[in-house]
Amino acid sequence: MNSPSDATTFNPFLDSNHPLVPGNAVAAIILVSDGRYLLQHRDPIPQIFFPDHWGMFGGAVEPGETDIQALGRELHEELGVNIAESKTRHFTRFDFDFSFCGRGQIRRIFFEVGPIASDAMDRLVLGEGREMRAFTGRDALGTLRMAPYDNFALWMHVNKRRMVMD
Repeated sequence: MNSPSDATTFNPFLDSNHPLVPGNAVAAIILVSDGRYLLQHRDPIPQIFFPDHWGMFGGAVEPGETDIQALGRELHEELGVNIAESKTRHFTRFDFDFSFCGRGQIRRIFFEVGPIASDAMDRLVLGEGREMRAFTGRDALGTLRMAPYDNFALWMHVNKRRMVMD
């Protein structure tokens, strides 16, 4: 393994000049029946946000799609499953200001999906990413290099019972 100071190692997260196009997106906080979360290890390609990081399944909202339609399409593309709308619940939304590059306000909407049975994970087919694996919230938050927005949404989900309502 190369040391962090090895200048000859290309890091797609830090060293790329590929253009990135921010846009509205959806993500699935996929619950497994045993209490774990199903996450995706993203490909190490420079043209995606947070390459080689762990994160949630999901992606861009295409023109003409609703957020829930985009979620269904992304989960079908990435996992080979059709998730019923009844198995999804809105969890939270993050808004980002990309005015600095002319993209304006964009959103990332997180949906809670599942729970799915532990044995049903054997039937999932990874269509994008390096791997998928289920983690406890503690293991994911404490050990994985995660995309920051997915990390924060997962932290919120793990700690939702601690959130105080006025």
